[in-house]
Amino acid sequence: MLFPAITAALKQGKRIALASPRVDVIRELFPRLEQAFQDVTIEALYGGSEHKAGKSQLILATTHQLMRYYQAFDVLIIDEVDAFPFYLDKSLMYAAKQAAKKQSTTLYLTATPRKNFRLQMKLGKLPHVFVPLRYHGHLLPVPKLKLAFHLTSQLANKKLPNAFQKWLMNRQNPQRQLLIFGPKISMIKELKEVITLLLLQTGAISASEELQAVYAADKDREAKIKQFRNRELHALITTTILERGVTFPSVDVAVLAAGHEVFNEAALVQIAGRAGRSADDPSGEVIFFHDGKTDAIEKARQMILDMNERGKKL
Repeated sequence: MLFPAITAALKQGKRIALASPRVDVIRELFPRLEQAFQDVTIEALYGGSEHKAGKSQLILATTHQLMRYYQAFDVLIIDEVDAFPFYLDKSLMYAAKQAAKKQSTTLYLTATPRKNFRLQMKLGKLPHVFVPLRYHGHLLPVPKLKLAFHLTSQLANKKLPNAFQKWLMNRQNPQRQLLIFGPKISMIKELKEVITLLLLQTGAISASEELQAVYAADKDREAKIKQFRNRELHALITTTILERGVTFPSVDVAVLAAGHEVFNEAALVQIAGRAGRSADDPSGEVIFFHDGKTDAIEKARQMILDMNERGKKL
């Protein structure tokens, strides 16, 4: 959706910044934009990135990196504007405002606008475009809810619920990669071996294939995500760091302990959005395993159903 606007701005000699609170979003966007705009100088700025100068016409950056700039950009695009830490950190909001020129255009992107944005949109104070369908025209995968009794205590004891095991053995398309979300770093570390063993026993993976666990402070985080994207891993278990902004062509998504407080409505909608992103496989499975429904689970599922209803009318 952004390419026409970026192309038009570049032709006019404008300077553009595309920022996101999430470093994984920037890492993913950089090679895609580099390929699409081969005649334009592009830099990706984030902690530990190889680019340092930050003087290119097109800048990709985490929102923290915008603190480096003052009235530098004609066009400022903030992707995942509702993501942590941007929406909670007034200094980041101020930095974004300062980075844009006085005469400039700012675009906000999100699939899950927070209350203040929804209110401004409803009152007509924030011009917006709502797009309920993906580029391939297929409806969003709707999460299925699976009750697993004593799920939280089972996971804490490195045990997997029967409902999860049954689903693994009966997936619609076993060739899809698996993206599994857990609520805590300690939990996903401990479950890595248990889930790997289960996948081997069910024949979902061979002895030569691998499952990895990844989390924010993982020193091998970038490498593991790249391996998964390149289909060198069959399964990846993760925290909410991969809830948004990353694209894998063919995955099934499972959320273990979906009723945990870390999985709010926006997080669950974004997590569900990791499935079905490719035109070649637009209908990946999304399963929320829980030991009791929450408002967040119900509201997330309803939001996706509502978007699909709007999409059917287009």
